[in-house]
Amino acid sequence: MDRRDFLRLTGAVTAGLALPNPLSAARAEAPAGPAPRPSAPPRWRTFEVTTRVEVLKAAGATRVWLPTPLTRDTPFQRSLGNAWKAEGGTVAQWIDPVYGAGVVWAEFPAGAQPVVELTSRFATRDVAVDLSRPGSAPAESPATLARFTAATELLPTDGVVKSTAAEIVKGARGDLEKARAIYAWVVENGYRDPKTRGCGVGDVKFMLENHAMGGKCADLNALFVALARAEGIPARDVYGVRVAPSALGYASLGKAGGVITQAQHCRAEFYLPTHGWVPVDPADVRKVILEEGGGKTPDDPMVVAARQRLFGSWEMNWLALNYAHDLALPGATCGKVGFLMYPQAETGEARLDSLDPANFRYAISARELA
Repeated sequence: MDRRDFLRLTGAVTAGLALPNPLSAARAEAPAGPAPRPSAPPRWRTFEVTTRVEVLKAAGATRVWLPTPLTRDTPFQRSLGNAWKAEGGTVAQWIDPVYGAGVVWAEFPAGAQPVVELTSRFATRDVAVDLSRPGSAPAESPATLARFTAATELLPTDGVVKSTAAEIVKGARGDLEKARAIYAWVVENGYRDPKTRGCGVGDVKFMLENHAMGGKCADLNALFVALARAEGIPARDVYGVRVAPSALGYASLGKAGGVITQAQHCRAEFYLPTHGWVPVDPADVRKVILEEGGGKTPDDPMVVAARQRLFGSWEMNWLALNYAHDLALPGATCGKVGFLMYPQAETGEARLDSLDPANFRYAISARELA
């Protein structure tokens, strides 16, 4: 067994930006546009998430990989450490050298009963970027910006992606106007398909070439990211999981504490030199349209408020895991994963279905500590 003690959150809490309440905006039927100016810093909340994996039908050597929270602190999340155990196997933490994704991985010999448990603690606070005012964000490193404008296997930036992006942003001036246009296009042309397995695949080229604009968060937010990158705007998917109900009145945009095994959710960010990384989530606008109150029209005040709020802010009832794409897991024999949001495992040189937790046999739970 290998185990790491939890780290304590230290240092002064810096001032943040408050998240506008969408219900008050809905009652006022506020038009889409810049979010209201925040008035008070949000508070930090502390959560604990535990993932337990048990491979029931192990054949030969078995390997298990579990994503950890973001390994670097952000304005909206701080890691408080991870603890893990894997009786009968070897286990360690690995940091992806390209994206900085944290992975706890375990390996078990033939004949062992593979069981892995990972517990992570982290602090979150709501985040909003006031795009109505001039910004003075610290500069991001050129290497990071290059990484998040590059193409990946699921996010090409040429061909149909480039031509679609060029058409969407025609007449827009500057990266902020272009990002707004792309966000609006995804909200208006994409839709949430409840039949999509998990959070979707995120194959942007397939979606655009086949006019298959339905999917879930890993599909719709990938569209935003790829189209932004095609225009030279740094953008990235942020893979994670919902850990608590929404405090802003959206039943569809939260998950009650306890079992969160199927609460995975992908978000997105784009970069402005003036304001830094800007949070967005067009996929959740489509989720509100499909699910909130049994379904709503795009012009419903609650949808209008969500569309406004989710360009520039996130409610942090959600754990951010990583930004990784085309990830080669350590020790894996079955090739890369397009992204890492679910537990992964291989046994008998075959990869288990990460979207089938009942047969893969894993469970994820969350609780708020403070």
